[in-house]
Parts: sequence; C-alpha cells; structure tokens
Amino acid sequence: MNVSTGFLPAFVQGLVLSLGLIVAIGAQNAFVLRQGLRREHVVPVVLFCAVADALLITAGVLGMAQALGDRPLLAQALALGGALFLAHYGWQALRRARQVNHLQAADGGAPMALGAALAQAAAFTLLNPHVYLDTVLLVGSIGAQQPDRLQGWFVAGASTASLAWFTALGVGARWLAPVFARPRAWQVLDGLIGLTMWVLAALLVRHVWTGF
Repeated sequence: MNVSTGFLPAFVQGLVLSLGLIVAIGAQNAFVLRQGLRREHVVPVVLFCAVADALLITAGVLGMAQALGDRPLLAQALALGGALFLAHYGWQALRRARQVNHLQAADGGAPMALGAALAQAAAFTLLNPHVYLDTVLLVGSIGAQQPDRLQGWFVAGASTASLAWFTALGVGARWLAPVFARPRAWQVLDGLIGLTMWVLAALLVRHVWTGF
C-alpha cells in the first residue's frame, strides 16, 4: 500500500490495528491496571509489556516479509485470511458491545517485589497463545504487505499504540479505573473497535483485489 495512494498511511494503519487488538478485557490489561492502582512498579511493568509487544511485532513483520518475499500467492492468501480474521474479530467486538462487561483490577494484597511483578507481566504477555496469533502472525502478515520502505513505519505505529495503551492503563489507572468499571464505556469502545476492524478488513481485500 502506497502512502500517497493508500487510504491509511502505514504508521496509522499499524497504530489502529494494534489498538484494535490490544484494547480488550483481559488478564494482561487487568494486571497493568492493578499495578497502576497500587502505584507499584508501574514504569517497569509498562515498559516490559510495551517492549515485548514491539519485539514481537518486529519479529512478526520481518519474519513474514522474508517468508512472503518470493511467494505472492501465499501473501495474497494470508492477506485474505487476515481480512477474514479481522472481520470476525470485528463481529465479535460488535457482539460484545451488546453485552454488559467491565474490567476489574483487585486493589489489595501484599506488596510485590519488582522481580515478581515482571515475572507476572512476562507470564501474562508471553504465555498467552493469542499474542502469537494476533501480534506475530496477524500483525506480522499485514505489516509484511507494506513496501519495504514502509514496514518500519508500520512497526512504529503498532508499537506506539502498545506503548500508549499500557502507559494510559498504568499511569492513568486512578482516572481510568472508574471509567473501565462502567459497562457502557466498554460497549462504546467495542463498537468502535468492531467498525475499525471491518474497515481494516475491507482495506486488505481491496489491497489484494488491486494487486501487490
């Protein structure tokens, strides 16, 4: 996708895609929010989660780019598969928007040492199978569709989204926790995510249709 002719620049596409995938009710987000509420090792935990995401995104994009370099048919198949996944993910988000959900982070318990906090952050990040499906395979295959000169911008956008989200959760926990405890907030957020994922899926289909 060319920045001059594409609907979304590579940086913004990476940013929006990463935000759509990472902003969800889950154990990792709840843990970061909990650390923020307790004001305990917030910066190291946020940096660990953001750096881990950036490394996984980079590995995914570079690895998929190398794997797809001389395989245009495989690249098209993965792009269409990614579009189907995003469409399904968007549909799930829109379904969640009709349900009552909220994010809870228990604020209590004994103080946690830095090593223990980072170990838990690592477990929530790296032992989640969805991180490899979403971050490495899906984001990697979509980023690999970008021209070589734009792949770095795509990675930067996706990594920026991760850093911004975890920073907001950790540093802004005191203000965000009451918001995320409201089901209505998640309904609106899931609705926006669902529509965004559908737009990205349509862009991928258009990308395949017009040729690489």
